[in-house]
Amino acid sequence: MKTSSGFDAGSPTTVQPGIDDVVREVETLNQRMADARAEIARVIFGQNRVVDESIITLLAGGHVLLIGVPGLAKTKLVQTLGIVLGLDDRRVQFTPDLMPADILGSEVLEEAPSGARSFRFIQGPVFCQLLMADEINRASPRTQSALLQSMQERKVSIAGHYHDLPAPFHVVATQNPLEQEGTYPLPEAQLDRFLMQIDVGYPEAADERRMLIATTGSDEAAPARILSAEELLAAQRLVRRLPVGEAVVDAILALVRQGRRESTTLEIVRRHVAWGPGPRAAQALMLASRARALLEGRLAPSLDDVAALAPPILRHRMALSFAARADGVTIDAVIAKLVEAMG
Repeated sequence: MKTSSGFDAGSPTTVQPGIDDVVREVETLNQRMADARAEIARVIFGQNRVVDESIITLLAGGHVLLIGVPGLAKTKLVQTLGIVLGLDDRRVQFTPDLMPADILGSEVLEEAPSGARSFRFIQGPVFCQLLMADEINRASPRTQSALLQSMQERKVSIAGHYHDLPAPFHVVATQNPLEQEGTYPLPEAQLDRFLMQIDVGYPEAADERRMLIATTGSDEAAPARILSAEELLAAQRLVRRLPVGEAVVDAILALVRQGRRESTTLEIVRRHVAWGPGPRAAQALMLASRARALLEGRLAPSLDDVAALAPPILRHRMALSFAARADGVTIDAVIAKLVEAMG
């Protein structure tokens, strides 16, 4: 038997101990997240989808890549998320001359009054809970790769010693799609570390009007703290406890495998996709679908969650062929066909 949310009540994957506790936690957290979204909306105008997808990424414990032209409040969004969610946030402006030590930190030689010398590790800005990597594609590949271990393993290695990063730890990177001169495209391995690639568009006219009035007066709204880092960690644990029906698991698996030329039955994928999403895409869809359901106060994800999250999760995990560019086929058009085939 299936509920309206796509939850398969007869599936073994839905049997969870303490389901009553999960229900209570979901209801409580849903109210807290509603307060957080309302607080963010006081400061960020007309970007509801971007805000929701960013929150979903954080609930799923992942990192996010924001792509948009300058002036769309990407930096302000990250700062607001840090305040509202009670996270220690830092910002690093990526430039071609930025070195790995400028992000991770370095060891310095110190001499005690007794004359004894020893190395002391000075932490870099990566030792925070929410790191904004502004214009990440302007840094050299060496510096980009220094961030890779931090994103994947939540720790850094300096002079052969490992240093754990704070928990939670999230990277929100931004990228300008216009100015490509003097940039270094992110390698596929690092792109795959981002749970979502969120495209930030222009606000609607009404939202832009509200923003214009609210941000040019003498008093500008400042966000207030709603959650704490400990509450976010608890929410991330709750996400992994939500049951997932067999129909949703099968849909995620089918969607990802249909995006690969080796296993697809879709002509558009065979003709226009150079390489498709790997297993990490399926993991991201599973976690993000749970997080979206939790954000909306539901006990289990549905097929609608998978369909809604497919574009931001898959668009940076697939590459088009030269034939696709010649035919004017976009990656979002391919993903739309994948979602359509999912049923």
